[in-house]
Amino acid sequence: MGHHYVPPKRASLKRQQSGFTLLELMVVAAILSLLVALVAPNLLGRSDDAKVAVAKTQLRNIVSALDLYRLDNGHYPSTAQGLQALVSRPSSYPEARNWKQGGYLPSLPKDPWQSEYLYISPGAQGAYDLLTLGSDGREGGEGDAADISSHAL
Repeated sequence: MGHHYVPPKRASLKRQQSGFTLLELMVVAAILSLLVALVAPNLLGRSDDAKVAVAKTQLRNIVSALDLYRLDNGHYPSTAQGLQALVSRPSSYPEARNWKQGGYLPSLPKDPWQSEYLYISPGAQGAYDLLTLGSDGREGGEGDAADISSHAL
């Protein structure tokens, strides 16, 4: 009975496995772009929320340092002395008689948008005003561009 084994044609297999069709690639690209469109706004929104949370935490730390400064020296730093008085001993009036060696903060943090925190003493809302102007660097604003004040913590 002469059944001979005939091996499969390798050329036809190679042709079938050579790659994706243009249609398959377009479908994959469409799915990926849809996922990016859905996920990217959520990630960007989370980033803004995280920066606001960091700003609030930094404000709380500065408030604690200001309170310790006042306990030691009987007053808050003046506007002219600024927050730098928490890092290095101020030489101007009002004198910091019991300034703690080593300071009250290791360094002055910038807000998450790389701007200085604003400090005014005496402030319009109490002993001092301490705030960041948010992502836009201007007064007012909405969302992550809104001002964040230590009075609102």
